[in-house]
Amino acid sequence: MLSESLKKTIRQIHKHVADNLIDYRPRSSQNYLVAEIAKTLAGEYHKQQRICVIEAGTGTGKSLAYCLGALPIALAQKKKLVISTATVALQEQLISKELPFFAKHAGLAIKFDLVKGRHRYICAQKLSNAINGDNQTQLEFMPTLTSPLSEMETKCLTQLYDAYVNKKWPGDRDSWADTIPDRVWNLIACDKHACQRQMRAHQLCPFHMARQRLMQMDVLVINHSLLLADLDLGGGKILPEPDNTIYVIDEAHHLAHITRDFSSAAATIKGTIDWLEKLLKFAGKMAKVLVGQKAIGQNFKLSDSINDASKNLKVVRDILDKTEFNYSKDDTYRFAHGEIPNALHSKAKDISEATLDALRALNKMHDTLVQDVSDGDIKPYVADPILGESGYYINRLELLNKLWYSYATKGEGIPHARWIKRLDYKNHHDHLLSDCPIEVGYYLKDKLWEQCAGAVLCSATLTALGSFDHFAYECGLAKAEGVKYIKVPSPFDYPKQATLHIPNASVEPTDKAFSDHLAITLPDHLNTQQANLVLFASYWQMEHVVNALRKQGYDLLVQGELSREALLKKHKKNVDNNKGSILFGTQSLSEGLDLPGKYLENLVITKIPFAVPTSPIEEAQAEFVQSKGGNPFLSITVPDAAKKLVQSCGRLLRKESDKGRITILDRRLVTKRYGKAMLDTLPPFKRQIDH
Repeated sequence: MLSESLKKTIRQIHKHVADNLIDYRPRSSQNYLVAEIAKTLAGEYHKQQRICVIEAGTGTGKSLAYCLGALPIALAQKKKLVISTATVALQEQLISKELPFFAKHAGLAIKFDLVKGRHRYICAQKLSNAINGDNQTQLEFMPTLTSPLSEMETKCLTQLYDAYVNKKWPGDRDSWADTIPDRVWNLIACDKHACQRQMRAHQLCPFHMARQRLMQMDVLVINHSLLLADLDLGGGKILPEPDNTIYVIDEAHHLAHITRDFSSAAATIKGTIDWLEKLLKFAGKMAKVLVGQKAIGQNFKLSDSINDASKNLKVVRDILDKTEFNYSKDDTYRFAHGEIPNALHSKAKDISEATLDALRALNKMHDTLVQDVSDGDIKPYVADPILGESGYYINRLELLNKLWYSYATKGEGIPHARWIKRLDYKNHHDHLLSDCPIEVGYYLKDKLWEQCAGAVLCSATLTALGSFDHFAYECGLAKAEGVKYIKVPSPFDYPKQATLHIPNASVEPTDKAFSDHLAITLPDHLNTQQANLVLFASYWQMEHVVNALRKQGYDLLVQGELSREALLKKHKKNVDNNKGSILFGTQSLSEGLDLPGKYLENLVITKIPFAVPTSPIEEAQAEFVQSKGGNPFLSITVPDAAKKLVQSCGRLLRKESDKGRITILDRRLVTKRYGKAMLDTLPPFKRQIDH
């Protein structure tokens, strides 16, 4: 329960923070959010399941609300607060602006830090070896490096080394001012297999120093991928233990999609046979370095299991070469309902078992080498390149086993999308096999919701067509007891601040002539004296219109022609010089784009952003819904498009002082039943619908 003293503390903190915020206005919606978050996390609604799901419109002050509602509770319960985001922009905002301000004015002695994945840091030992070794040493250290570093890459490596040893650079990729080429970074990046804290030579590596600091932190800011990496390891391996953590999942509408990507696996056939051959040679080299007889036995086991896997993969190669699959235009064939042929299934079991045996043997050899170094039997400079290479093969074996284990389970349990893609090279062809679970709710339920001390999930777009059902189902919260769902409106005065216009149209968006129609009618809805943003549903349609308008003399800023940062810089410069600006983009530009005030006054959406189910995963999802008697268009496509439309319209108003106009050139919003439902989920702008 929320004690009176804790309520008083939260009210006092709120007052301190509010008194120091410029242009602060008391908002009932924000106060309500703070109270509901605090009550949920204190267990007032459910003793065990302390989870709330919040949709809060732009301008509500979500980040301040969850800091106020969750931090005092976390401190009182002696729990860590982990804030997970989907975008770097929000992480930077929290670390450089929101949390420093909150820490300064809340009167709480809190420490916070940004947690990055291991691969964002250098391994100091690898950096030293790369600098002090010759070209051959570099090639040994990085199995994927097929040729020595170029002169430019070597110069970059030297600059990194000098800056690090002179304490002018802390050793993480993000704080280096220039771009570090991937070939250089992959040579020196920290990895869990070679850079281990129990080895004396690695104890002062930047990653381990950063992890030590985390133990003293009250608040950790992470991204969704790092959260999933920790859950995949069982929780509490990278981050604090889930039962000792209160999670804030900001930008939560990305969670299911990122979880799905994280749970997928893929591998080629002939490519795998090739690298298994290299692993066989490497294992012999590794066995010679190891001290003791046990390693010899593990090497025999490793060799046997690699040979078994290769033999069975060659059978699979022959099956795929001989079978006439009905490939699509992009050389993809999806197995209906995720069910693979029996011949492939029996081999999948054999490959799954062989790769698991290989993984166990290689892990044991790897651990033996780590122990030999710790015991002083092998020098670190001898062991490091071998540990780096064995770590590289361990990662590949893990992914290979993940794929074939899933193929071996066939269509049992959770529905999966499984497909083959034909790959044609100059000298040979190959097959890429892929696997992805269609539903990931069960995973989040088991690994996160049932383990954590509490969770707050929030975003400006979590409902679809006015309901949380779609989101709850995707994220594994659909049948969970005690989950609190809260929808908080934005403080904006929508009818006064913006007009939504749906003009008449003679051509339907599904018509082939629609692109030409857009090119003709779009100029009527642009204001060359203002800041314009035009959003398209596809790249090719955008390019078609761009070509037509440029012939008419229009000066356009087009997504893809410049980096996002350069594009926005140019757009703002145009507006600052009173020139007006026209920015063209696709759906990816409709999220996380902040153009307040004069930087966006005229927004045009050319088409409802329906996703065409062209990827094997989307096709499998639709097939699964149909197999259950559902309508994939109404249960997946429409809710997803409705959320995207809300996001797109959300670009116009960022502050309570903003004003402008939204034009949607898709009449289906008024002619179709689903369109009217979508229209009703949009904010209550002043409407102008032509008849």
